[in-house]
Amino acid sequence: MGEDLKKMYRTMMEDHFPDSLRVSFGDQSLVYRKRSWKFPDDKTGELIEKGLRYGENPGQEAALYELIGGNLTLGGCRFIDPGSGLVSAIAEEDMLQEGKHPGKINLTDLDNGLNILKFLMGKPAAVILKHNNPCGAALAPSLSEAYNRANRADRIAAFGGCLVVNRALDKATAELISENYLEVVAAPDYEEGALEVLKKRASLRIIQVSRIDRLSDYIGRRFLDFKSLIDGGLIVQQSPHYGIRSAADFKPAECSYQGKAYTIARKPTEQETADLLFGWFVEQGVTSNSVLYVKDECTVGIGTGEQDRVGVAEIAVYKAYQKYADTLCFDKYKLSYKELELAVEKAERPQEAKEEIDSLTREAKAGLIGSAMVSDAFFPFRDGVDVGLRQGVKAIVQPGGSMRDWEVIEACNEAGVTMVLTGQRAFKH
Repeated sequence: MGEDLKKMYRTMMEDHFPDSLRVSFGDQSLVYRKRSWKFPDDKTGELIEKGLRYGENPGQEAALYELIGGNLTLGGCRFIDPGSGLVSAIAEEDMLQEGKHPGKINLTDLDNGLNILKFLMGKPAAVILKHNNPCGAALAPSLSEAYNRANRADRIAAFGGCLVVNRALDKATAELISENYLEVVAAPDYEEGALEVLKKRASLRIIQVSRIDRLSDYIGRRFLDFKSLIDGGLIVQQSPHYGIRSAADFKPAECSYQGKAYTIARKPTEQETADLLFGWFVEQGVTSNSVLYVKDECTVGIGTGEQDRVGVAEIAVYKAYQKYADTLCFDKYKLSYKELELAVEKAERPQEAKEEIDSLTREAKAGLIGSAMVSDAFFPFRDGVDVGLRQGVKAIVQPGGSMRDWEVIEACNEAGVTMVLTGQRAFKH
């Protein structure tokens, strides 16, 4: 059975999807072309045309389509026009190394990385994604530092992930990347010496997306979002409207309840504002319900896809502690925290080694002290913010609009914590 599964993962699937699609909306139409790529066969050298490796799982046929014709305006909204392709426009020459050849998940991770990076073009930025969620994201003065911070934010989850950066990838960053196992690396360009380092891992997919340097242009462009149902039906929606572009778009946290006005007592500092903005931008690429914590423009803990808000706030804290302990452990012993736990259980390392890591993690509260807390929807009760307050968060951003906003504001004022509202939700399913 195991060998059969391994063979499935190595198998390139043929697909039976048509070469083109036309979607009509009344008298308007959009025309799509299926993307495929020609690469030499490993054994014969003959050019072979390949589409997607497979879909979400081996055995699922899949196809990638690029918008090449038509335009669409509905309700005053003009959707993105042909000629704006990013992931869907990747050509053979953009796959600087085919590696194991990309499948659906590789490209959707890359797409979501671009979705986040489009807000972060002012500084060198790196986002590492797995299963269409960021596991680490960071800004920094240099790309190598941004990558290193994003990787250390969740070193374990980054294994086998997709890295997307917003600057030409230099040799120093490539050397850091080569120390880990990634499935995909994507950048707008590659500086001298970087490709030679990356190509030492033959299975790595190395992709150039030249339009990354113009990603901020895509913030205001709307696209059609299709959701297929098990009965063959479709739900079609506009892509999100992003009302927060800068700190000036944040609203002061205030509300009234039973005739009494409630206002947040403290305004954010400059650093807190930077973290709140960064966190809200990363939030646009996180599956809802979600809560995340950021500090110094780097993710600390990311909670994704939970059914209740207090629960996801707690999960993000739990993950922050696990990842912080793992980083300490790796720095000191070159072991993951789980490997250290097992070594202690087997009496191969002293119990004191684990206790020291645990003590340092608790003392630092996993780096959460002074962090910003980000929620993609309002807090229905104060218990959600209390989770962050107990860990020492100093700033919170959330949409607002709960009937209990007043008690959330009170909770923040009691703790001396600042809070701003976005006035819009950031759900992503």
